[in-house]
Amino acid sequence: MDLPTITVASIIALIFIAIIVKGIINKKQGKSSCSCGSCSGCPGSCSCHSKPANN
Repeated sequence: MDLPTITVASIIALIFIAIIVKGIINKKQGKSSCSCGSCSGCPGSCSCHSKPANN
């Protein structure tokens, strides 16, 4: 393999790792992965947020 190929592959790998790490950090902080900012219109909102029990 030549140097440009290794360089491009390394850059792509670093970007991929940064995206994964950012996702893990956001998940630990309780941030949503939804980019819309509101889950009220999301079809999967019932599976993400459980409703409190009526006890």
